[in-house]
Amino acid sequence: MEIHPGSKPFASYMAKLVGFFKVIAAVSVVVVGVSACGQEKNDMNQPAALAGTPIVLKNNPASAESVVLGMGCFWGAERRMSELPGVLDVESGYANGDIAGNYEAVLAHERALHAGRAQGRNHAEVVKVTFDPARVSLTQVLARFWESHDPTQGDRQGNDIGSNYRSAIYTQSEAQRQTALKTREIYQQALSAAGKGKITTEIAPLTTYYAAEDYHQDYLKKNPNGYCGLGGTGVKYPAEGGASASLTAGTGAVLAKPLDGKALSFNRQLVVFEAADCAYCKQFKKEVLDHWRSEVPVVLTMSANPPTGWVLEKALFATPTIVLFEKGKEVSRYTGYNGEQKRFWHWLGFQLLTPEQRKIAFEQGTEYPGTGSHLDEKRAGTFVDPITGAPLFRSDTKFNSGTGWPSFFNPLPGAITLHEDNAHGMKRVEVRSASSGIHLGHVFDDGPPPTHKRYCINGNVLKFVPDTAQ
Repeated sequence: MEIHPGSKPFASYMAKLVGFFKVIAAVSVVVVGVSACGQEKNDMNQPAALAGTPIVLKNNPASAESVVLGMGCFWGAERRMSELPGVLDVESGYANGDIAGNYEAVLAHERALHAGRAQGRNHAEVVKVTFDPARVSLTQVLARFWESHDPTQGDRQGNDIGSNYRSAIYTQSEAQRQTALKTREIYQQALSAAGKGKITTEIAPLTTYYAAEDYHQDYLKKNPNGYCGLGGTGVKYPAEGGASASLTAGTGAVLAKPLDGKALSFNRQLVVFEAADCAYCKQFKKEVLDHWRSEVPVVLTMSANPPTGWVLEKALFATPTIVLFEKGKEVSRYTGYNGEQKRFWHWLGFQLLTPEQRKIAFEQGTEYPGTGSHLDEKRAGTFVDPITGAPLFRSDTKFNSGTGWPSFFNPLPGAITLHEDNAHGMKRVEVRSASSGIHLGHVFDDGPPPTHKRYCINGNVLKFVPDTAQ
């Protein structure tokens, strides 16, 4: 199992710092798939439900049913299923394993399995969902299940790898099993028609179920900025008339119409894949997109599919995911956003800049004097960051310093940041772009009035935008 930023284990480690919260409701329909969504031990030593023993919840109608489903991390699964009209309650848990039912035991057992030090089946991370058959059918519940994750990935969902993330439907009756098998057959036909792979979802009776730790319950309600899984294939579950059987309320990116590839920039285009109610998506829009000046065109979509006629290298698994397409094909992606603007711009810069530019921008390199761009640029205009497009210097503050580098006596307000630089046995003040954080050059106290400053800048990491077409 991988543990790194963007993965569920990493997200759940961070979740431990948030604190622990008390659960306010139990659940009936279990969506299975053990993730690293937390690290507190479960005090329960006995299974909460066994095969053939219906899960009974208080304050629910006598007709209520429950089903257990595995679709990766239970944080996103819990929210997806709870949005479906007619679902009464959802609870995160662990199911159908041979070990103790708590997060630490599940994570440790998965590591031991991969190292060949253990035998026995691990639990899947699950949500147990209760629904009212008078308002929503099991077929509709399962349609939402199929649409909300990628059931073709085996023991994984996106970057969350391990048998604890397997796709599964754990049933409590023969009628449920038959419905699960029928919906799998129908959805496989839809996937095959869309060029997708074979479904790997396990369909079996529920044998063991443990409720997850309290802080996992309603996790995304208590932590709006928590890990936000996407995971869908973008293929709708077929129904008569062509409508999705999972109803329309609360649907996210998996049901949205793909962008029209012909309407986008074929040579180079950024596409931001979002999801409904994704806090990180809103944060990315506020902190990055609302101030977008980069020359690279960018567009938003709620679909998990690429623009029509274009190609993604692999399925999406989290939002926001920012994909750079060139000539209709994915060349790079940035998955997840947590306020790290400089990290995002660093990623984009590596795609846009030449090797010589990257050496200056990211390794504090210096071009040879007299070799950089814009040394003799005298037109009226603005020198901007080559990645973000943010203004840095006006041309009327540029002067000939005789050093071989473009020099300025004043930056635009808020355009740069200054940093102490003691490299190479010298004491200097480094100049960086405030928007992207890239290295620009250094500032010295031997410039002309009125500032008497000389901002000595590498011309190769500047882009010039004339005031008018020259």
